[in-house]
Amino acid sequence: MSERLQPGDTAPDFTLPDADGNEISLADHKGRKVIVYFYPAALTPGCTKQACDFTDNLDVLAGAGYDVIGVSPDKPEKLAKFREKEHLKVTLVADPDKKVLEAYGAYGEKKLYGKVVTGVIRSTVVVDEDGKVERALYNVKATGHVAKIIKDLGI
Repeated sequence: MSERLQPGDTAPDFTLPDADGNEISLADHKGRKVIVYFYPAALTPGCTKQACDFTDNLDVLAGAGYDVIGVSPDKPEKLAKFREKEHLKVTLVADPDKKVLEAYGAYGEKKLYGKVVTGVIRSTVVVDEDGKVERALYNVKATGHVAKIIKDLGI
C-alpha cells in the first residue's frame, strides 16, 4: 500500500496523457494552485457526479487561482467519451499503470460494500503554487465533495 501524502510534502510530479492524448504535467501549473483529484472510473455514477460538480464550479475555482486535474486509471479514449457524454470542462488524465495513483497514496486497500479490495481510493490533493501539498483528503465522498473543498479553502 502506498504512503498517503501529508501537508508540506512535495507533490510528486507527473506527466500523463489527457483525453486527447496531449501530455499534461503538474510542472506546467507551477505558480498556480492545483486540485488533483483521483477517481476510480469514468462513466460511473459517483465519478460522473464528482466530475460534473468540478465542471460546474470550475469558474469559481479558476477565479480563486485553482486549476483542476482529474486522474483515473482509464485510457485516454474512455476519458474522451466521458468528457463528450457529460460535457466536462475539467482536465482529465489517464494513469493506466497506476504509477501516479500510487505516488499520491490514492491506490491501495479500501472497503467496498463491506469487503476489502484493492483499487483507486477516491482522493483529492490540493497543491500550492510551489508544488507542495496544501491538503490531502482520502476516502472522500463523490457527492458534496466539491462544495466542501470550496468551503474549506474559503472560496
